[in-house]
Amino acid sequence: MNQEIIYPKPLQKGDTIAILSPAGVVSPEHVKHSIPVLEAQGWKVKVMPHTLGHWGNYSGTPSERLADLENAFLDPEVRAILCSRGGYGVVHLLDSLNRLPIAKDPKWVIGYSDISALHAFMSTKGIASIHASMTSHIRKGADDIDNKALFEILRGEAPAFTFNGHQYDRLGQCSGKIIGGNVAVIAELINTPYDIIEDDTILFIEDIAEPIYKIERIMYQLRLSGVLPRLRGLVVGQFTDYKPDSNYANMETMIYDMVKPYDYPVAFNVPIGHVEHNIPIVESAKVTLKVTDAGQNHLIFWPFPNAD
Repeated sequence: MNQEIIYPKPLQKGDTIAILSPAGVVSPEHVKHSIPVLEAQGWKVKVMPHTLGHWGNYSGTPSERLADLENAFLDPEVRAILCSRGGYGVVHLLDSLNRLPIAKDPKWVIGYSDISALHAFMSTKGIASIHASMTSHIRKGADDIDNKALFEILRGEAPAFTFNGHQYDRLGQCSGKIIGGNVAVIAELINTPYDIIEDDTILFIEDIAEPIYKIERIMYQLRLSGVLPRLRGLVVGQFTDYKPDSNYANMETMIYDMVKPYDYPVAFNVPIGHVEHNIPIVESAKVTLKVTDAGQNHLIFWPFPNAD
């Protein structure tokens, strides 16, 4: 918690949000129907040139996707960057993005899944970003609880979430910097310049369509590298679209076994990930995690320093 994190400025009425696709191909309908939702908040929307493109499994060539990101980062009118969807591909762009002076005019970056690689990049620059839903969810409208929370964050309001406990929870309270995301994506960045898994932090993890043994292998990597023993706390989000194996009926039991040797608070079944209820998490922010025996757990974000 010694490093001072830069928080992008809160969005004001008339500010511009850029929508782009740094990885996979997005349905044009998702983008189309998310635009009026954002405009109803008083923001302008700029759809970058290659957002709706298609090149193999990606929305564009690496140079096209990079151009959209670079132009959005360097455009002084753009105050937030909304990734249209995830899907593998962000890692292609990290080294090229590294040369940009993004800390001179930081913008909010929004997305999850493979966008965890972009959040890792932002974290290495000391800039907060938002692990949150993308266009397919934003099109649901401003009354959606997760969209409402995201919009409040963009306006500078630090959130506080309450969620149901789980039988595997380990009780306790801790405070620290929260980092994480899609655990397979961030694990691939270990021992690279974009490695964000640090000691003495609160780690949050989620994933989709990964077998239990693969996530267990990642957890062992964290244990053997000394990270897992020295966390302040662990937030276990949603692991979806996988099958039981011969050793474990579910992912939660495996993770529960992996963290048995440690005494920090662990919250299971937190609504983060590839699910309909996906709470926005401000990456690199300071938070307090409370895991209680009352069946209700809390994740409280400290006030953003530039909210006023």
